Order: sequence, then C-alpha cells, then structure tokens
Amino acid sequence: MSDCVTISEKKEFIQWFLNRCELQRREAAWLLNYLSSDDEVLGRTHFVDCLRHLPKTMIVSARCVSMTPFQYSKRKRVTSDVETAFYDIRSCSNDDLYITLHFEDKTSCPEYAAIAILEVNPMERQDLVQDSLFGLFAEVILDQAVRDYRKKDLYRRIDEALANGDEQQFLQLTEQWLKIIEKQ
Repeated sequence: MSDCVTISEKKEFIQWFLNRCELQRREAAWLLNYLSSDDEVLGRTHFVDCLRHLPKTMIVSARCVSMTPFQYSKRKRVTSDVETAFYDIRSCSNDDLYITLHFEDKTSCPEYAAIAILEVNPMERQDLVQDSLFGLFAEVILDQAVRDYRKKDLYRRIDEALANGDEQQFLQLTEQWLKIIEKQ
C-alpha cells in the first residue's frame, strides 16, 4: 500500500481524535498515543473504514456511539484486551495495522476523511470491483428476464386478441411483436 498519508498527518489526526473524543476504553487512548510516538509503527498504520480480510486490525470507539469499545485481531485471533494488543503491536512492528474508528459524525468529518479516504483497504478495492461485476451481471440477467416476460405476455395478448376476434388489437400487438423481433 502506498504511503499517501504522511506520518506527521497521522500524528496530528490521532491527537485531534483524542482531544475531540472520549473513548469507551481509556486504555485505547494510551495505545493510540503509543502509536503516534513510534514513527516506524505509525508508518505501517492505516486508518480505513472496512477491515474485512485484513490480517491485523483494531477497532476503537468513542463514548458517543454504541459500537464495539475496543477490538484487536490478528490472523483471526480476536481480543478486547488493550494490553495484549499493545504487546503484539510492539513486538511485531513490521506488520501493517489497519484501524477503524467509530465516533459521532464520522462520515461528515473532514479530518477523518483526509486520513481514511486516502488509505483504502486493498481488499476493499477488490471487493468493489467484484461487486461491480456482480452488479453488471445481475443487471444483464434481470434485463433478459424482463424481455422474456414482455415477449411471453405480448404473445399471450396476441392469442387473446385472436380468440376474441379483435382485429384492431391483434394488428396493434403484432406491430409491437415485430418491433421486438427487429431489435434482436
């Protein structure tokens, strides 16, 4: 992942966050302060919105939201103990750490956007591409299903017009049928 956000910008953001938000777990503030004091670790720390499929993640929540107070996971091992997270982060400082923060008005916060938008989870990029492809595929299938339904319905209505002897309705519907056939 490229370093779009500088270490000093990350430090400023952490201090801004800690000054603005009271955390549900006070120890998490201590851990964030540790991160901002170690440039090597902070260089490998990324603030993202989506933590799916990432090997080393951390969730920190402010008191103003009802989310998980603190959670640290590494390769599917999950803990809510801040001290365990600290020891792992300190002893494995070469691993990238992905953090998501939960606080009030996060989505409209320019300070958070400046940090998190630039650092997108690399797996999330793949998910976005895959979701787009699935969306297009679903759209094609849905369009085909709608066309098939309209053709069957039109065919049924033509049969009804014939059965009822309604020549005007029959001519109108067969004209629509011919337009459909021409488009194929």
